[in-house]
Amino acid sequence: MAAAPTSASTSRRGQGLRVTLALVLIAVLLGYGGCEVYRRLAPPSSPPVVTVAGLIGSEKQSFFDDPDVVAALARNGLAVTVSPAGSREIATRDLAPYGFVFPSSSPAAERIQRDRGVVTAYAPFSSPMAVATFPDIATALAGAGAVRPGADGRQVVDVRVLLDLARQGTRWDRLPGNTAYPARKTVLLNTTDPAYSNSAAMYLALASFVANGDAVPDAAAATRVLPDMCRLFADQGYRPRTTAVLFNDYLTTGRGVAPMALVYEAEFEQARRVPTSGLTDQNVLLYPAPTVYSRHTLVPLTPDGDRLGRLLDTDPELAELAARHGFRPTRPGPAAAAFPPGPNAAEVVDVPSYETLEQMLAAVERGCR
Repeated sequence: MAAAPTSASTSRRGQGLRVTLALVLIAVLLGYGGCEVYRRLAPPSSPPVVTVAGLIGSEKQSFFDDPDVVAALARNGLAVTVSPAGSREIATRDLAPYGFVFPSSSPAAERIQRDRGVVTAYAPFSSPMAVATFPDIATALAGAGAVRPGADGRQVVDVRVLLDLARQGTRWDRLPGNTAYPARKTVLLNTTDPAYSNSAAMYLALASFVANGDAVPDAAAATRVLPDMCRLFADQGYRPRTTAVLFNDYLTTGRGVAPMALVYEAEFEQARRVPTSGLTDQNVLLYPAPTVYSRHTLVPLTPDGDRLGRLLDTDPELAELAARHGFRPTRPGPAAAAFPPGPNAAEVVDVPSYETLEQMLAAVERGCR
C-alpha cells in the first residue's frame, strides 16, 4: 500500500507548478513584447510591385535601364518596362499595350492627350537641343561665321548662317581655310528623320523661326518658309529614326557620317559619365542659336502610369538619378542646381503650334512636293 503524500511533497509540487506557470507567463509576455518591439522598429515592408509598360523616346532608355532607377521604382511598388520609339512615331502608334507614353516633346504629348482625352501630363525634366561636333569642324565653321560667341560668351552654332549656306549650296570643301573636312557635300546639320523623331521636329521649329524673320510661324508663314526647310532636310540623305542612333553614329563613325549632329544635351552629358562611351576631348558640344528646349512629357494612360508620372515629377531620388543621366530636372532643388547654366534665355524660342508644326513636318516628309 502506497504511502500517503506528505505535506512537504505536496508543497514542493505546488511550488513547481507555480514556477512553471510563471515561466510560461514570462515567455508569453516576452514573446508579445518582442513582437511589439519588432513591429515598431522593423522597417516597413515594401509595397507589392506592379508592372507598367511604356513607350518612350530612345534617349531615356538608359535611364530606365539603370539598376538604381529600377531599385528606386521598386521601393515605390513599380516595375517599369519600356520600348523606345521616335516621338512622332509614339503619337501615331497603337497604345493599347501601354500604361504610359513618354515622348521627348510637348507637341507629341499634346496630340496624344487630345486624341485620347487625357487631361493629366507630367514634365519631370527637360533637355536643350545641342550640336555634337569636333574641334576642327568648329574651327572650319567659325571661319564661315557659322560658329560664333553667343550672348553668354559660349560658342554657338548660328542657325541663320547655316540656313544661308544651305540656300547657296555651299560645300564643306568650299569653306575658307577648311582642311579638316574637305568633303564634297553641302554644309548641313545632321538630324534624325522628322517623320519619326522629335529632335528633327525641334530643328524644324527653330529653323522656321529664323526663316520667318525671327517670329514663330503660323500656317501661312509655314508655307512660305517650306523651300528653306526642305533644303535643310532633303539634302542630308539618310536620316536615322532616333537620336540614339544618330549620336552613336557620331561617336563611332565620326565626321565621315556626322560632322555635326543635332542631339539632346542629355545624351552628350550622360556619355561624359561613362568611361566606355568613346567620348574624348576631341568631342565638343555647342548649342544652336536660337535653340529650343525639349520638354520630356509623360502622358499616363492607366492609374499605374499616373503613379509613375507623379513619382518622376516629385521624388528627389529619381530627380538625382535623372540628373545623373544628363536630364535637367524641372523642379528646383539640388539636382537641378548641379547643372551649369543652359543656353542663354535670349536664344531660346517657342515652337509653333501643334497644327503648324505638323503641316511643315508632313510637307518635309513627302519631299516638299
